[in-house]
Amino acid sequence: MPEARAPSADPLLQPYRLKHLTLRNRFMSTAHEPAYTVDGMPAERYRLYHVEKARGGIGLTMIGGSAVVAADSPQAFGNIQLHKDEVVGHLARLAEAVHEHGAAVMIQITHLGRRTSWAKEHWLPIVAPSPVREPAHRAFPKAAEDWDLARILAAYADAAERVKAAGLDGLEFEMYGHFIDQFWSPATNKRDDEYGGSLDNRLRFGFAVMRAVRERVGPDFIVGTRMVCDEDWDRGLSRQEGLEIARRIAASGDIDFINVIRGHIDTDEALSHVIPGMGARSAPHLDFAGEVKAATAFPVFHAARIQDVATARHAVASGKLDLVGMTRAHMADPHIARKVREGREHEIRPCIGMGYCIDSIYGGEALCIHNPATGREATMPHEIVRSDGPARRVVVVGAGPAGLEAARVAAARGHQVTLLEAAAEAGGQVRLTAALKRRREIIGLIDWRVAECERHGVAMRFNTYAEAADVLAEKPDIVVVATGGLPNLSFLDAGEDLVTTSWDILSGAARPGETVLLFDDNGAHPGMTTAEFLAEAGAKLELVTPERSLAPDVGGTNFPAYFRAFSRHGVKTTLNLRLEAVRREGNGLVARLFDEYGRTHQERRVDQVVVEHGTLPLDELYFALKPASRNLGAVDHEALIAGRPQAMAANAAGGFMLFRIGDAVASRNIHAAVYDGLRFALAF
Repeated sequence: MPEARAPSADPLLQPYRLKHLTLRNRFMSTAHEPAYTVDGMPAERYRLYHVEKARGGIGLTMIGGSAVVAADSPQAFGNIQLHKDEVVGHLARLAEAVHEHGAAVMIQITHLGRRTSWAKEHWLPIVAPSPVREPAHRAFPKAAEDWDLARILAAYADAAERVKAAGLDGLEFEMYGHFIDQFWSPATNKRDDEYGGSLDNRLRFGFAVMRAVRERVGPDFIVGTRMVCDEDWDRGLSRQEGLEIARRIAASGDIDFINVIRGHIDTDEALSHVIPGMGARSAPHLDFAGEVKAATAFPVFHAARIQDVATARHAVASGKLDLVGMTRAHMADPHIARKVREGREHEIRPCIGMGYCIDSIYGGEALCIHNPATGREATMPHEIVRSDGPARRVVVVGAGPAGLEAARVAAARGHQVTLLEAAAEAGGQVRLTAALKRRREIIGLIDWRVAECERHGVAMRFNTYAEAADVLAEKPDIVVVATGGLPNLSFLDAGEDLVTTSWDILSGAARPGETVLLFDDNGAHPGMTTAEFLAEAGAKLELVTPERSLAPDVGGTNFPAYFRAFSRHGVKTTLNLRLEAVRREGNGLVARLFDEYGRTHQERRVDQVVVEHGTLPLDELYFALKPASRNLGAVDHEALIAGRPQAMAANAAGGFMLFRIGDAVASRNIHAAVYDGLRFALAF
């Protein structure tokens, strides 16, 4: 029998009773759509993602970010299609699995209204209260007619009935930026009928939906709302009206909780304040959520950049929240609640607020920048277990994110790990990014891995430039080369010796010039980070890219912060030009640029040309070790994908297995680096 634990005084570990349902603690993961559905169904991948949070001790996980109730509300990013009867079986399996681990599960339901695209699935026209286009999703809606309202109301009730039939613990309406609250906001409701004008009229449809759902599911089923209580916008719903709506909803008897949102989401810039990212202050809307609770005397939930346990604890202890949403934090570590309960708070993998999880949804699936097991629960573990094979001597060269992850996992597997790093401290390229004040939190993914390596007994040697003889002296069974790369200037026809790299700028090796051309042919954070750094340093900057859009690999919640900085400092941005060469002219430099569309050349005369073009592998050590290795550096991709040990032995005389990972293979990103480190080391 497990040892009985004394009741905890921690506010976060106190049970919470919501109607008939008792939640085991105050932790929740709010609704979000990770784009893991299969044909709109929450199948195995979706189920395992939420089950992991239940295993990790969470009280409530809310699935189905914007699960859609009707066919004319097509998926924006993999939404659950709640209008199909076949969804019930999938939801039932998910609910049963979550319940087995002691957590509750609810679902968010919605009609997206104008917040989607008509050019999907059935190509039906999208509807909204008025024909006001949403900039973010770019579609022009038709104004909903009476028969649209009748069928959408019925669709909500039908969807709620499916949720109840599946055995979920409840549901919440999505009422921020979607169909129901598009009626509430003066910015989106221009109607002159009984659904427009006065607040009573604007609320008419939403209250009709709430009543219809309550009648369908009965008085005992839990129904809540995630709603905007202040659009923080001179065109939109005011704080005064938002609080009044919250009071009316609380008094209606049809709703059991309010999940508070502040802000509007119709543009990427607006969304970046509703879901604040790296560099924003902690919990910026928490006090406002407390005001809603005080005004309504009602159960109130909230999530917005509550990343750490201390802030979450304050939110509950101060009475501002009843349940605290740590959604992105649970993507970084789904076992937060269990670690708090077991006194292992220091082991929690921190959310660094980078927003890679959200931005990667639009690329096809939600991924955490430094937890590659998130969304891959079927193949990748969140907790590393010891190997049942022999302990091996593992040498990892390079203490960037790839090398640290490989060392952490190999040591947790029970192997004897030595980590060699040429620099005085760990971090690699991540330390360059952290040079920008707004992005300093990113160093958290390094600090956590260093602490975990220390906890698992990794022998870390810094200021050690490892050569082949140094590695072989350790008599390794496995060598992991994670030496990263160096800035790639090989694309230039001339002037490689005249340009400055992004690394030079961010490391402080080169001072920013007065007039600077930054050529970004990477299209990701490194170029944008360098541009913001240069702008903040006072450079007169032109950011040039050969792409048809700026930084295509930087997502919608991240680029607004860069653009705000560019706007403040007057940064000029130029598309569709490729840097070919640089020459010296007097005291300055001349950059030759090629316009592929016009087949013409342009020139810029500046003090400094800065280049961001990814990296080339720093691979001398790898190739020096390759002839003596058992596998000659070869990787069995099928085994890697399947999670099996690498068994290739092309060189019977070789004494060790050799692998290279991260940017030592090719220029990629942090997530690719840590994923390499995890899956290779799991097979040791």
